Amino acid sequence: QLQLVESGGGLVQSGGSLRLSCAASRLTVDQNAIHWFRQAPGKEREGVACITRGGGVLYANSVKGRFTISRDSAKNTVYLQMNTLKSEDTAVYYCAARIRNTHYCSTDDRESDYWGQGTQVTVSS
Repeated sequence: QLQLVESGGGLVQSGGSLRLSCAASRLTVDQNAIHWFRQAPGKEREGVACITRGGGVLYANSVKGRFTISRDSAKNTVYLQMNTLKSEDTAVYYCAARIRNTHYCSTDDRESDYWGQGTQVTVSS
């Protein structure tokens, strides 16, 4: 059964850091495009970061310079390192895999094929 499992969320003070993990099974992360999305209460889900099959990365303007997406092929895991966290980063964070057109990123969540269950990130001010 294909699964994406996020972990690493939690409560952190403003200015702090967290690293989210997205562990995949029955899907190879370096052969697909892996996205991180987030959804805050009362808001639409938005794309945060993406890493393509070729290793290209894309970030939302709101997180550029603070967040870094990476992957570990040996562990079949994608990470989202989040630094200098702000209260507006509070959301449920989801990883998603797109198995078609894997060499580009898309901020449209309708183009992702598989989703994790999400992990809560709460940043206190």
